[in-house]
Amino acid sequence: MRPQIDVRPDIDIIDPGVYERGGIPHEQFRWIRDNDPVFWHHDLNEGVPGFWAVTRHADVVHVSRNPELFSSHVRSSLYEEFSEDDLALFGLMMLFQDPPDHTRNRLKVNRGFTPRMIKQLEGHIRDICNELIDRVSPLGQADFAEDIAAPLPAYIICELLGAPQEDREQICDWSNKIIGFSDPEMAGAKEEAAALSAELMAYASELAAQRRAEPRDDIATKLLQPDEHGNVLSDEEFQLFVLMLVIAGHETTRTGSVNGIQAFFDHPEQWERLKADRSLLRTAPDEIVRWTSPLNLFRRTATRDTELGGKQIKKGDKVVMFYGSANRDERVIEDPFTFDIGRDPNPHVGFGGGGPHFCLGTHLARLELAVLFETILDRMPDIRPAGPPRRLRSNFVNGIKELRVEFTPSPSRSV
Repeated sequence: MRPQIDVRPDIDIIDPGVYERGGIPHEQFRWIRDNDPVFWHHDLNEGVPGFWAVTRHADVVHVSRNPELFSSHVRSSLYEEFSEDDLALFGLMMLFQDPPDHTRNRLKVNRGFTPRMIKQLEGHIRDICNELIDRVSPLGQADFAEDIAAPLPAYIICELLGAPQEDREQICDWSNKIIGFSDPEMAGAKEEAAALSAELMAYASELAAQRRAEPRDDIATKLLQPDEHGNVLSDEEFQLFVLMLVIAGHETTRTGSVNGIQAFFDHPEQWERLKADRSLLRTAPDEIVRWTSPLNLFRRTATRDTELGGKQIKKGDKVVMFYGSANRDERVIEDPFTFDIGRDPNPHVGFGGGGPHFCLGTHLARLELAVLFETILDRMPDIRPAGPPRRLRSNFVNGIKELRVEFTPSPSRSV
């Protein structure tokens, strides 16, 4: 265990600029975990009440697993504050629902994300990884974030939905700009992100109409058909599901991929270890997710007065879980500041802290990361950095928007 930090640093764990400049502020989080683990934090906006920052693993798990106390529906599960009209729309999305509504809708979509269904995608994922590497392999250099990490999940989402290949770049662009609204380079305004979300939902509506008229062997068709109990997603529910899939499904894999390769650059002995023992591809994805915490936070709202970490939480208080902190909590994670791709067990909360909102795409994210890094081992084993990473200005996504890499050039595969 690292020594306790006795002197309080300047605490600001919510300003997107903090994350843009240096990534997750782990030293600040260590001080908070050790000294004030449920910490009252100011809001970025003057005149807006602050929030409770939940930083220890056990408290994140407690909040996650008690939706009757800590609601995703009241005021949404995102940090930002939204209008009542926005909240009414968001309330139809699983990400912003509590049981029993969440339970009912989750059951409708679970059938598309079973381990057996996801395993069937492995060949498609491998083909996509090779296709992306084919584009850059003769060049000997690439922007890993833009050329590989960003398109990979977008292309896989197209595969899941049975969307045309020519729509891949549009879906990728929607996700980048909707998620990156706090970064001026990515979009620059919450209003633009809302408009792009509406575009994506209109696209999903057209896709639903096509699948109802011409069913196919894809998850979209499966979700639009009645299950064994006769339950079926409405058109609006399907639109919101696609929006959630593009945001959550795209960003976890994109961010895990680019931060994962950066972690290997920072710890080259782990890359050599993976080269020597491919069986570590079983445990490496979870360690990458723990180490990078692709989604840094989610918000809940207290539904009644309660106690958390020795603090009195009032009904209506804003409660924010910081996964990047919980994933380095020495109380639960042994030697948490060591990147260990063989870590097993690995009780991280990178896919959520359990409870109803545990990540629907966990199996898919693990498979995507395992196949991607296996393909890199095969195709560009000497990959190395060619410049410093440029980070996303976001307190939500622990993202890198540019990472130049180089490697020994090789020909594209013959098709």
